[in-house]
Amino acid sequence: MAPATQMAARPPRGGSSFRVLRTARVAPSSPDGVPSLRERAVPLTFLDAIWLQSPPVDRVFLYRVGADDVDAVLSRLADSLSRVLHVFYPLAGRLRLTPGKTNRYELFYQPGDGVAFTVAEHDGVGVRVDELAADDPREVAKIAQLVPELPDGGAVLAVQVTVLLPARRGLALGVTVHHAACDGSSSTHFLHTWAAACAGTAVMLPKPPIVDHTFIREREDLYDVMVNRTKEFEKFISPHVADNKLLATFTLSGEILQSIKDRVAGVAARRGAPPPRCTSIVATFAIIWQCHIRAALSDVEVDKPRNHGRVHFVFPTDHRARMEPRVPDKYLGNCVGPCFASAPKKEIAATDADGLFTTCSAIAAAIDEGTRYDPDYWERCSEHVKEMSTSDGAPLSVAGSPRFRVYDVDFGFGRPAKVDVVSVAKTGAISVAEGRAGSGGIEVGIALSPEMMERFRRCFADAVAWLSSLSSSNK
Repeated sequence: MAPATQMAARPPRGGSSFRVLRTARVAPSSPDGVPSLRERAVPLTFLDAIWLQSPPVDRVFLYRVGADDVDAVLSRLADSLSRVLHVFYPLAGRLRLTPGKTNRYELFYQPGDGVAFTVAEHDGVGVRVDELAADDPREVAKIAQLVPELPDGGAVLAVQVTVLLPARRGLALGVTVHHAACDGSSSTHFLHTWAAACAGTAVMLPKPPIVDHTFIREREDLYDVMVNRTKEFEKFISPHVADNKLLATFTLSGEILQSIKDRVAGVAARRGAPPPRCTSIVATFAIIWQCHIRAALSDVEVDKPRNHGRVHFVFPTDHRARMEPRVPDKYLGNCVGPCFASAPKKEIAATDADGLFTTCSAIAAAIDEGTRYDPDYWERCSEHVKEMSTSDGAPLSVAGSPRFRVYDVDFGFGRPAKVDVVSVAKTGAISVAEGRAGSGGIEVGIALSPEMMERFRRCFADAVAWLSSLSSSNK
């Protein structure tokens, strides 16, 4: 069994149907013949510092399990977590101000530190796996119970396993990570490694992480900017989830994505212009951004949107391969930067092929700019942020990536039935992942108020119907 110490029980959340059974601190355990971890500190880079004030990233993985296997699964999860934390030790530590500094931070680990591992059970209405794994809108408040809060004191990782009653045939694995500790590539690397360790010796472990922040060339000027820049985004982030928010998943099939690409290419040919780079992720971002803008229009604007200036869309790009020196793929930390797309609101809201072309072009241009990691990159980002901070509406942003393969996180009892990024309800972002049905599709998660969700669903259904008709006519 993993080295673990009992922690004070948390008060129940979400009513009597949800119960916390126990919370233990799971500490890193060393393999046989390997010395125990000693005290160590990992300084945050400027790429970590920008996330200091951001809400944690909350993911929940839903699994189907046999009723008789639950206790054994809980034991294996805790034991394998302990073993994996030996190489992912910064995640077992805490975030703190660097001693002797006023605005420099570090991840500090000392023997005895560990990750809060909570076991809970839920027997409320609508919490069986099939119900929770539905794509239809679900109450965020109900799903939020399945992810843990980060303990006080600077913890950067917490885990919660909720047994879904009454049949005990479902598990909800909630994982909460402080973004200043690592980006999505690193956090999902941790999850894949943990899953492989739990699954057993027949599964090959991924390569271990590289815990060396000297790969990132420090920029003192940018560090100060990043720490202070977080204040400009505060108006776009709600630390609390509105009680009535709904979370839904919208899937774009490979066929629909191809239809988007074909329509964009058709407009380019008609205009005699080179087509924008329209990959599956560009096509996904485009149709979701359009639907989000249309859903936010007032009833008066639906048919003829007024030109209220520009709208903005922000999404991350991984810079590991672009940095000098190159940062290893398995680097543990943050190594992403933003891409900024912007266009007139009226053009993004347009429902014809020209509107789709404009939207894809804006996103493709943002990728071209964002992947040019030249000396002016961060200065350009600063100008984009200044423009966004003066805008009336919040930019639409993105969490996750199809490259993270979250549906391959198999702990030995099958692939997840559903994965949700619950924290989008706080950030206003959309989440993206590979389609769990395969065939080149992409899933998008979004949290909205009931009224806004109904508008978005109609916009999305109309867009898919239009694209499907075009796809059928080309067969």
